[in-house]
Amino acid sequence: MSAQGHCYDNAAMESFWSTLKTEWLHQQTFQTRQQAHSAIFDYIETFYNPKRLHSALGYQSPVDFEKLNPHD
Repeated sequence: MSAQGHCYDNAAMESFWSTLKTEWLHQQTFQTRQQAHSAIFDYIETFYNPKRLHSALGYQSPVDFEKLNPHD
């Protein structure tokens, strides 16, 4: 992470929000905040974490990466 006030402070989260919007939210319309919350939760828990390949993890899903590289 960069020092406070530098352009890289939020790079990881900004990348995530961009991916979330591009891959999931732009395709949907929500009537309530609860619907939006449920859709975001569903995206993260059923696709982003278990299935989506991440370049920073050697093009593995986070679930597969954790299985191959358990924390001590």
